[in-house]
Amino acid sequence: MAPSAQRTDLPTTQEEIEDAVSNIISQLSNKKGGSLLGSYKGGFVDSNLENLPETTKKRFAKYNIDISQGYPERPPTEEIPVYLDEAEAIRSTPTPYIERGKGADPEKKALFGAAKEIRHLTKHVGTEIVGLQLGDLNDKQKDELALLIAERVVVFFKDQDLSPQKQLELGEYYGNVEKHAQQVHVPGYRGITVIWPNFLKKVGYQYNFKQTKTAPTSITHSDLCHELQTPGITTLYNDAIPKVGGDTVWYSGYGAYDKLLPAFQKFLDGKTAIYRSAHQYIDRENPLRGPKHIEREHPIIRTHPATGWKSLYVNRGMTVRIVGLEPDESRLILNYLFDVYEKNLDIQVRFNWQSTNPESGLATAALWDNRISQHSAVAIETEELRHGTRVSALAEVPYYDPNSKSQREALGLPLN
Repeated sequence: MAPSAQRTDLPTTQEEIEDAVSNIISQLSNKKGGSLLGSYKGGFVDSNLENLPETTKKRFAKYNIDISQGYPERPPTEEIPVYLDEAEAIRSTPTPYIERGKGADPEKKALFGAAKEIRHLTKHVGTEIVGLQLGDLNDKQKDELALLIAERVVVFFKDQDLSPQKQLELGEYYGNVEKHAQQVHVPGYRGITVIWPNFLKKVGYQYNFKQTKTAPTSITHSDLCHELQTPGITTLYNDAIPKVGGDTVWYSGYGAYDKLLPAFQKFLDGKTAIYRSAHQYIDRENPLRGPKHIEREHPIIRTHPATGWKSLYVNRGMTVRIVGLEPDESRLILNYLFDVYEKNLDIQVRFNWQSTNPESGLATAALWDNRISQHSAVAIETEELRHGTRVSALAEVPYYDPNSKSQREALGLPLN
């Protein structure tokens, strides 16, 4: 005879249910990795000011960023969503978007003519522009830069003196700046997200040399792909980096699509997948089932509005399943597609952030298009030395145009 099951009484009164939900929220706040350590207490509760790199402090002092209350800052506690429906309601309605690269001069004469040098780092992925300050670009140059990013995936500017305010202004030119409801930001500037591995360690995320591949920023991903309008051009300015290492890798979605055989491309064209958020929330209709991610459906193959090229839009961190397939089928195909991105070195570029003169106080900025790429930070053992500020401009609602071409097809390159 089987032993009788041990039964734990479920909460039944409103008070018991509220206590149970509070316990789930507490677990979410302290969970390692899955919620990106989202805290539900806003303001400067998690301040890590004492560990802020000196180069970052100097930049903030120069541009009047007030860190006297602490650093970094979270949104006010009362504005941080706890329930799933609250989080889903944020940016749930499409907003107008202007594709700045569409209609820009394809020869990019204004941008290239003002630069000292244009360096293409690989055949199709990654370009460095030498001799220009991002904060000084006029609108025509910004439009041409948008087109260059759309073509080359990521563009780098070394030896920059870019204020947080100018970085935010540039993001606002390229789209509706994403203001995260939960993530930490530069004090007083909700649209400038802080990218700081040392801060993640402070609030509970720990990893060692054997576990660096599980670091949040080291998992290959596209930013915020659960959004209704996902990010387009994103600007990251790393004002503190280690003397050795600290590289970032970008992966081309154009190249990933072109790696697929025509029959497989045809199979994927028009299909959609479910993409989830990094953070988790409580389902108000069924709170005791535990936390849930925001999920949205987007095309697996999406068309870029400036180039008209097809890009493979999946990533290991956030793509959950392919719509219309059995779970085993979906898992098998997605794992293969993730490998296409991650294992083909010729569709990647690895970049070191070190400026030309590290003692100058100048730093490096990267601008990439999240619609057509993935990226990952190469983890190092001295993560406390890396600090950056990120601004993400939300773009169009993802779409697939059946008349669009692949990059190689559009450029007249061999397809085999």
